[in-house]
Amino acid sequence: MGTKRIKNGVTHIEPDVFRDFRGDLWTLWKNDVFEPNLFFNHDKVSTSRKNVLRGIHGDHKSHKLVTCLSGEIYFVTVDNRSESPTYLQWDWVILDNKKRTQVLLEPGIGNGFFVLSDECVFHYKWSYQGKYPDVDDQFTIKWDDPRVGIDWPVDRPILQPRDR
Repeated sequence: MGTKRIKNGVTHIEPDVFRDFRGDLWTLWKNDVFEPNLFFNHDKVSTSRKNVLRGIHGDHKSHKLVTCLSGEIYFVTVDNRSESPTYLQWDWVILDNKKRTQVLLEPGIGNGFFVLSDECVFHYKWSYQGKYPDVDDQFTIKWDDPRVGIDWPVDRPILQPRDR
């Protein structure tokens, strides 16, 4: 399943890719690669166009495995675990359909992204116990919160009201 790098509640996974004259084949998830008690029970896909910024959202209940299936995004993570030594610190990585890096987020890690390509398709794979942590159970960190100080590659992104 490739290589893994773990840092501050965020795991980067570089999957193995099989390529031939027809195209590529790669694995999004394989149960023996992740911690044994991680059970994925929910998938979501979002599509976005260039210059859209999907704000920093998360919850304290779920793990999320995320992948950019098509396009290119500037992907940001923010530690929102108040007891963590890296509380409100952020990091970034470019996710795209060429390199195929996947990111596994622990509970309490928020994520957001800015679309660099004309459009993107973004896949979320969720793991949680009990009921799905919908909007009422999630936290939102403002994309330009001065406490966090994210260096976005844009000054005036396209935002939905929740992310303003």
